Amino acid sequence: LSGGQIALTGSSATANITVGGTGAASVGFGAGNTNFPPTDLLTQDPSLNGQTLTVSVAGGTPQVITFGTGANQVATLAQLTTAVQGLTGVVGSVDATGDISLTATNSTSSLVVGGTANAADFGITNTQALATNGAVIGNDLTTFNGESIDGGSITAYDSQGNPVNVDFRWAKVSSASDGGTDAWQLFYQTNSSATGTQVAWQNTGQTFTFNSSGEMSPPISGVTLQNLTVNGDSIGNVALQFGSNGLTQFATSTSTTSAQVSQLQQNGFAAGQLQSVSVDSQNRVVGTFTNGQTIPLAEITLATFNGENSLQALNGGAYAATSDSGPAILDATGSIEGSSLESSNVDIATQFSQLIVAQQAYSANARIMSTADQMIQSLLQVIQ
Repeated sequence: LSGGQIALTGSSATANITVGGTGAASVGFGAGNTNFPPTDLLTQDPSLNGQTLTVSVAGGTPQVITFGTGANQVATLAQLTTAVQGLTGVVGSVDATGDISLTATNSTSSLVVGGTANAADFGITNTQALATNGAVIGNDLTTFNGESIDGGSITAYDSQGNPVNVDFRWAKVSSASDGGTDAWQLFYQTNSSATGTQVAWQNTGQTFTFNSSGEMSPPISGVTLQNLTVNGDSIGNVALQFGSNGLTQFATSTSTTSAQVSQLQQNGFAAGQLQSVSVDSQNRVVGTFTNGQTIPLAEITLATFNGENSLQALNGGAYAATSDSGPAILDATGSIEGSSLESSNVDIATQFSQLIVAQQAYSANARIMSTADQMIQSLLQVIQ
């Protein structure tokens, strides 16, 4: 009894409840609504009589639900609820309209719904569900490729710089058109030649949900692929960054569902040999490699001294600190210009004038030396 209204439940799934008396309407049953038969699936859909629903978990033996009035058979909504909840390896429920919801208790298990009954009558539009957070094995490739879409590929590089092609596929696990939420999961190919129970595609473990505007809700900025391995080549942990609006869902103009990559940036690159070395405007020694990459190798620190004129000159245009120069004072102002020669800071006219004076003085001194030599030679001749 709640709020003056009476709620009655039959003692069994097939019990028929009849309410009589002049006070029925005052306690919530209403005039003319005094007979409450059980929800009889066989009466509502006579074609169900004798048909079955089967549920296979992880490729195991199908568990069978049989519709009928016999022992251990299902005829009412309540009996269907009991049967679904009794399935092994599955968490199941049935709503008031008869729609069935099934979820594997193990996230790596797949589900397959079959039988002679129409699964769509029970709200099951996808009769094969792959592992939510697991892997797709070789035996499931045909189903997986048919129920997922191409997500493009990226080129990653291993520790030795070898290129590795990483293929992606998107699988829709829930749809707003079926009363749920538009949700997708991302898979990457780990073994292109997988067969049998070998893992072919690995789930990233992240579900991406979208609202009616095609935006992620909640937003996911990125996902990390743990220990990414493709065809035996280990790449390590790879981070996929989507940004704030990097992943959206929109309807296409055709009936074919597809995924399109509008922008792709990556920070990996192939192996390369050092080709040249230069100095940039930020005082860094930069190496240019044959793979087109330009990478800073070192940084030149500028320094000054309190006694610059007391530095000790070394070979190769280098200088060493002395006790008179004091220690180096780092982070000095200035910059280094690569591939440049320092311009002269002298007055050319003055230097040429001084050069002429020096040349004239040299010539005069040379003439004096020559005259003195002649005088000495003449004196020696007189003595002889």
